[in-house]
Amino acid sequence: MNFMFGKLKEKLKSWTEKLAKKETSVEEPHEDISTPEIKEKEEEIIKLSKEIEENKEKLKETEEDYLIKEKIKDSLEPSEEIQTKREIEKKEKELSNLKINLEEKKEIIKKQEIISPKKIVVKDKKIEREENKSIFQKVKEKVTFAKVTITDDSFDIYSDDLEELLLENNVAFEVTEKILKELRKKLVGKELLRKEVESEIYDSFKEIINEILIDSFNITDKIKEKQKSNPSEPFIILFCGINGTGKTTSIAKIAEYLKKENVTSVLAAGDTFRAASIEQLQHHGDKIGIKVISHEYGHDPASVSYDAVAYAKKHAIDVVLIDTAGRMHSNKNLMNEIEKISRVVKPNLKIFVGESITGNDAIEQAKSFNWAIGIDGIILSKADIDEKGGTALSVGYVTKKPILFLGTGQDYGSIEVFDKEKFIERLGL
Repeated sequence: MNFMFGKLKEKLKSWTEKLAKKETSVEEPHEDISTPEIKEKEEEIIKLSKEIEENKEKLKETEEDYLIKEKIKDSLEPSEEIQTKREIEKKEKELSNLKINLEEKKEIIKKQEIISPKKIVVKDKKIEREENKSIFQKVKEKVTFAKVTITDDSFDIYSDDLEELLLENNVAFEVTEKILKELRKKLVGKELLRKEVESEIYDSFKEIINEILIDSFNITDKIKEKQKSNPSEPFIILFCGINGTGKTTSIAKIAEYLKKENVTSVLAAGDTFRAASIEQLQHHGDKIGIKVISHEYGHDPASVSYDAVAYAKKHAIDVVLIDTAGRMHSNKNLMNEIEKISRVVKPNLKIFVGESITGNDAIEQAKSFNWAIGIDGIILSKADIDEKGGTALSVGYVTKKPILFLGTGQDYGSIEVFDKEKFIERLGL
């Protein structure tokens, strides 16, 4: 499972090369080995280049003049119209000749550069010559000893490229701003050897990502801590999220995960709203051998949750996992309902379940549920088909809550504890 950032390394390298090139384009002193023939060709190229620029300007003026005459043609007297048509024809001929002339001069330059024994590049009216040096000399001068200082101006020029890369890979805008701000602090004004630029940017980027990701906690440790302090009370986990995110399946996966950790659990079918939701949870419970507490459809989900807690107390079960109706975060009635469940059973953990592939939608949903009930952690489903990774990077930062698990498939065992270091490796850093 690799995220965007599978492509990040390639694109970040391109960005790094641009940044380094911008700052190392200072003309280096070199031995002048030009011959009279080479100098003559260089002067001819400069002269032709200037003529091309002049002809381009003339071409522009001629085109504008042509368009003006074309526009007024229909409003002229017959004699004037004939004269104007002649002028237009003349201008059309001039345009054609100028264009031919431009192409001819461009071809001459190409031929001159091919004939020249040295590579000659015309840029910003300066001629830069690349000498025929040995590989060792080039490595020594251009890689090992060339110094780079990244300036604010050059960072601004290329920061747009990096911003676009992050946004198109589901990184939230505020997180993108944070990354660029911190990267600027770490890079601008720092003097580096040219060979160090790429590794410095990668290391800085990795540090920033590490700071942005919220440190997680081990859910089993939380449960065991609660058992030590109050063994007669079950540990209650409330799950929330919108429809279609894999919430119910994720709950079953957590139950299976806890079972392997020797932690017992009971499932509460608190989704009494969606058709077949109770049957779906019951199906999962039967498959993994976990008891499901349910009522009829339309019953108060807070009552179902309360009964599940009572059952857990009576049978000395460690954890109650409460499913709730998937609801749009903008639906006030359903959001009030989940607030009621939270008030009645007072869960020890409230976990938001979202899809990693939905990008900013998942981020906005998490923010809304956090505002409504105060979530404690996040599960991101479908991480196995997420090629971008920006949601996982952003959702914790914007809510200031940790990612606890990543759903990585349909099997009950296809869930993994979120590991910050492992995630950063998947980003290609």
